[in-house]
Amino acid sequence: MSQTDEILDTLRQRGYRITAQREIVVEIISEAEHHLSAEEIYQELETRTPGANISTVYRTLEVLWEEGLTCRNDLSEGKIVYATREHGPHIHLVCRRCNYVIEAEPEVLNQLSEVLLANYQFRADLDHLSIFGLCEQCEDDPRVEDPHNKQSQSTRR
Repeated sequence: MSQTDEILDTLRQRGYRITAQREIVVEIISEAEHHLSAEEIYQELETRTPGANISTVYRTLEVLWEEGLTCRNDLSEGKIVYATREHGPHIHLVCRRCNYVIEAEPEVLNQLSEVLLANYQFRADLDHLSIFGLCEQCEDDPRVEDPHNKQSQSTRR
């Protein structure tokens, strides 16, 4: 069974109505090889279904996130991106100066997870999150606007 079918079946089992546009939104995010913003999903949806509504994209993404079927992350400048859980756990280390993104393994947060559970009885979802700070290049030379010569692009998402 494909990831798209698994997500759609889960939504049906939980009582959600599956419209044609909602199904396409799930297909788009399931087939993506990287994180997508709502606007990017909408652009792809428009190519498949002219006259689509961006509010459908936002509502579908909210349902998918609330049901634990997608992750959402702020990769700086208010750009919220989404990926399915199949994308795998990882942490985005985002430079607040140049927006450079480094992906880190989630295991580096295991101790934090244990402390939160022991001290606060809070089970944190740390499989997919963004941590903001300064990359090595910006820390070394704060005058450089884009030390990676990437025009504020990430390494990979």
